Amino acid sequence: MSVAEPTAAAEGATIFGQPRGLATLFLTEMWERFSYYGMRSVLILYAVAAVSRGGFGMDDRVASAVYGLYIAGTYVFAPIGGWIADRLLGAQRAVIAGGVLILLGNAALVLGRMHVFFVGLAVIVLGVGLLKPNISVMVAELYPAGDSRRDAGFSVFYVGISIGALLGSLLVPLCAARFGWRWGFSLPVVGMSLGLGQFFTTRHWLGHRGRTVHGSGGRRAWLGVALVATVIGTVIALAAGGWLKLDPVRLAAAASWVIVSFVGGYFLYLLFFAGLTAAERRRLYVMGALFAAYAAFFAGFEQAGASLNLFAERYTDRTLFGWSMPAGILQGATAFYTILFAPVFAALWIALGRRGKDPAPTAKFSIGLVLLALGYLVMYFAARHVVTGTKVLPTWLLFSYFLQECGDLCLSPVGLSAMTKLAPSRFVGQVMGLWFLALALGDNLAGQLSGEYDAHNLLTLPALFSKIFWWSLLAAAIMLLITPVAKRLTRSPG
Repeated sequence: MSVAEPTAAAEGATIFGQPRGLATLFLTEMWERFSYYGMRSVLILYAVAAVSRGGFGMDDRVASAVYGLYIAGTYVFAPIGGWIADRLLGAQRAVIAGGVLILLGNAALVLGRMHVFFVGLAVIVLGVGLLKPNISVMVAELYPAGDSRRDAGFSVFYVGISIGALLGSLLVPLCAARFGWRWGFSLPVVGMSLGLGQFFTTRHWLGHRGRTVHGSGGRRAWLGVALVATVIGTVIALAAGGWLKLDPVRLAAAASWVIVSFVGGYFLYLLFFAGLTAAERRRLYVMGALFAAYAAFFAGFEQAGASLNLFAERYTDRTLFGWSMPAGILQGATAFYTILFAPVFAALWIALGRRGKDPAPTAKFSIGLVLLALGYLVMYFAARHVVTGTKVLPTWLLFSYFLQECGDLCLSPVGLSAMTKLAPSRFVGQVMGLWFLALALGDNLAGQLSGEYDAHNLLTLPALFSKIFWWSLLAAAIMLLITPVAKRLTRSPG
């Protein structure tokens, strides 16, 4: 029997009408998201916990900056991970390399030493940057052009993301509370090990998908990667050894300006030097507005793992029938809401589209930002109760998370779809990489905003939530006001 025969058979096999390779990618992404969201649910709580309780005793502002830099970094490196897969490794090898880095990074967190902890975070960032964009590429490659199963396949794939996020957000905080922080961090190691193990076992189901290397690659490309890796490794080693002092707060502020400058420069390049047609340039203005709104949204949405996680830990009555619920468990609410309501929102847009009433992307973004603002209005009143010296029930957070997740369902899928339609055809890949930077900017700003909360001055808590409410509402109003202009700019000629 030839080697090609089982591969061809694997490519043609299906499970419930979907390519069997989808199961491989579903489980790999599920366990990666288990590791990511599980660690994220306890990250800031571990960082600020007193040394006597096994934490690092960090200042809230520093811990918030570290949180923002970490989650932003995973998206900053995603375009680079895509380039490495395209030019050097292929998507399958990039996913394996990313999974190994994620496993090693989480293993470093288990050691419980501060310098090693930061090294572990940096390694996880690199691993997620390699794995996440390339596994999505392989999902798309499972289906030939025009295959009607593709949308359903991606829907199944995103269910895996939500299941992993939900399980990680529940089990890791429970384990950390029952057995200690290190045991909590050990669960992501186990999860990523299971993900890698099943990928190796079933990767033949993918057939040729993810094996192709596009572009020239070659020695120069490898030298470039080696140079960047050397620089990153040197900085990590110097910081870990205590020879290089890094201020996370200043680093976070600088990172935001770097991202804004890069994105602004790229948009200027597209406008004036890329040889675009007049219609393509008009669509760029709409893309810029969507980018800014998406970053603004995630600056509020990602408070879930930062200021809202601290709120759950310090100011929420989590006693349930005599059991003290770990604060991080509440992070699982957004994943639970996604599983429940993503099909509802998808059906809603389809129904409106059939009636010719489907809102424009800018209008949907406006709705999402209003929902985010309402979520923080809820938290503003909850914080006012806290200022009086009383703890509040978890229902405040759960209702706020519900509103925020409904807002996300109006933005994230819509934004991805809109950017692929609006981007000039020869720049679609680069524009999607740019879209990751909108997430990175918003995530980093989330850490900076969370740093405005001062545990020694409780009035800063309602002030923070009020600020997010008003800015989100302002962004929503701007998106609604520009909707008629956006429709004209994106209207096809003739």
